[in-house]
Amino acid sequence: MSSEEPSRSAPLHESNEERTFTVRVEPLGRTFDAPESLTVLEAAGFANLHLPRMCRNGTCRTCLCKLESGSVRYTVEWPGVSAEEKTQGYILPCVAVAQSDLVLDAPDATDIPSAPTTPPIRRF
Repeated sequence: MSSEEPSRSAPLHESNEERTFTVRVEPLGRTFDAPESLTVLEAAGFANLHLPRMCRNGTCRTCLCKLESGSVRYTVEWPGVSAEEKTQGYILPCVAVAQSDLVLDAPDATDIPSAPTTPPIRRF
């Protein structure tokens, strides 16, 4: 193989990089990154943001919130959102994966306090 020939070891236009999108949660005003490998709920947890949850499989509807902008895909075939709710923009973050930057209306979202980086000093 001459030095001018392209390498055939990898496809020319394929990327192994995972796409990551920005999610903004209102009215809290917090943003976090949501990679394609995580549900919106999982990504929020890694960002120390609590979204209401229980089942984590799309059936209990505890995490139901409104998608103000952006698009998601679901990890399950039949998420527990009615056709009317879908039309109104409601999603279930526990089984939704970001496909673009998102803005969510999630009034019950709260910050999770960060763990201290150094242990407290105890005096005995």
